[in-house]
Amino acid sequence: MTPFEHDIIDLHIALENWLGKGEGDTNALLARFSPDFLMIPPGGVPLDYQALANFLESQRGSRPGLKILIDELTTLQTWDNGAVLHYRETQTRPDQPVNVRWSSAILNQEGDNLTWRLLHETAAP
Repeated sequence: MTPFEHDIIDLHIALENWLGKGEGDTNALLARFSPDFLMIPPGGVPLDYQALANFLESQRGSRPGLKILIDELTTLQTWDNGAVLHYRETQTRPDQPVNVRWSSAILNQEGDNLTWRLLHETAAP
């Protein structure tokens, strides 16, 4: 498994803890994202870094029992300081419908530091 693939999994563990348990450090979580980060969620309304920061702050601990499973993780392309990856994310919570999405992400690397530059999610039927 590449460092980029590890980061996909590690970030989702951090998000599961943040959203599901309210655990984690805001600065450490946000440091995973580039200042020019852009996310296109399933609803189609883009979120930049500041919108993501606002979302995470307002949603801390808001999804008790959240579990996130990442599978079908594939590295589509790599270059000297980055990669494009594709994966399936399945979110479950007690007494809630299962939420499945396919995601493509661009991650960049500077030294040992990996940051997310772009995340595009599509809801699975």
